[in-house]
Amino acid sequence: MSSRPSRDSRPPTLEAVAEAAGVSRATVSRVINAVPTVDARIRAAVERAIAEIGYVPNLAARSLVTRSTNSIALVISEPDREYEAPFLNRVFTDPFFGRVTAGAQEVLRPSGIHLVIIPADPPAHHLVVRYLRQGHVDGVLLISSHSEDPIPRQLSDLGIPTVMSARPGYPVPLSHTDVDQRAGAHLAVAHLRALGRTRIGTVSGPLDTQAGHDRHDGFLTAAGPDAPFAEGDFTRAQAERVTRALLDAHPDLDGLFVASDVMAEGALAALHELGRRVPDDIAVVGFDDSSAAIACRPRLTTVRQPVEEMSAEMARLLLATIDDPARLPRSVIFQPTLVIRESA
Repeated sequence: MSSRPSRDSRPPTLEAVAEAAGVSRATVSRVINAVPTVDARIRAAVERAIAEIGYVPNLAARSLVTRSTNSIALVISEPDREYEAPFLNRVFTDPFFGRVTAGAQEVLRPSGIHLVIIPADPPAHHLVVRYLRQGHVDGVLLISSHSEDPIPRQLSDLGIPTVMSARPGYPVPLSHTDVDQRAGAHLAVAHLRALGRTRIGTVSGPLDTQAGHDRHDGFLTAAGPDAPFAEGDFTRAQAERVTRALLDAHPDLDGLFVASDVMAEGALAALHELGRRVPDDIAVVGFDDSSAAIACRPRLTTVRQPVEEMSAEMARLLLATIDDPARLPRSVIFQPTLVIRESA
C-alpha cells in the first residue's frame, strides 16, 4: 500500500472555496480581506463555503497584501529606578498587568488579533522601539507610568498607532484612558473621616509617575497639605519599610491611605509587626481593588479602578486608530468607586 497522502488530505485552497461558493477566486480574496464593496449575499455564500470546507487563510500571504499583522503589542515601559525585585518578576506578579491583559483580550480575541506582551525596562527601550518600528505589530497598547518616559513621544513621532493606559506626563498626540486618580484619593480620605479618623497619613506611589503624583495630590487636597506621608514605589517590600518609618515619625496616626493594594499588603504586614490592630487602632484603605485586596488580612477596603473596562476601551480606541490614522486623539476617563471591606 502506498504511503503517499491522498489528495483529500491536503488543506483546502482558495480555489476550492471559490468552487464551493460558485464565485471567482478574486471574490473569495476580497471577502477574506474584508473589502466593503462585496455584495452581502455573495459574502454570506463565501463565508458558508469557508466554514463547510474548513479553509484557513494564509495569514503570512494576506499580510503582504493588507500590510496587517493581526497582532497588537502590549508594551509595559519601566522607569529608570532601582527596585529590589527584578523587572519581569514585578510585571508577572502584579495583578494590575494581568487585569489589563484580560480586558484587552476581551476586545481583540473575537477579531482574531493576537496580543504580544513586551516588557520594556530602560536597557531594552531602544530595542523595543526598533522592533515596533519594523512593523511586527499593527499598533501598541502602552503602559507607561514615568512622567519623562521617552517611548510615548518616540512612538508618536514614528506614526505607530498607540493608546496609553494613563494620562501622559507631557503633551503628546496619543489617545489614553485613565481613572480619575484624584477623585479616588478623595473617596479614601472621606471614608476614613466618616469612620471618625482624624490623624490620617498616606503611603504614596512614586511621585515621578502620573498615578503616584495624582493620587498623592488628591490625598493632600482632601486631608490637608501638611498630612503625613511616606513615598513608596508600588512594591510590597518598599511599602512595608516606609510604613514603619511613617509610624515611627507619626505614632498617633489612626487612618492610612495606601496608594495601591500591593503596597497595602506591605503596610498591613508592618502594622501587624508594630502591634497596631486594623481597623481598631488604624483603619487602612488601598487603591485598585485587585486580587491583592482580597489576599490581605484583614481584607482591604479599597478604591476600585475598573482596569478591565479601561483596557478594553484602550483596545477599542486602538482599533479605531488603526482603521483611521487621521482620527484625533481621545481621552476616556473612568470614575472610581469605594469597595468597603474589613480594613476600614
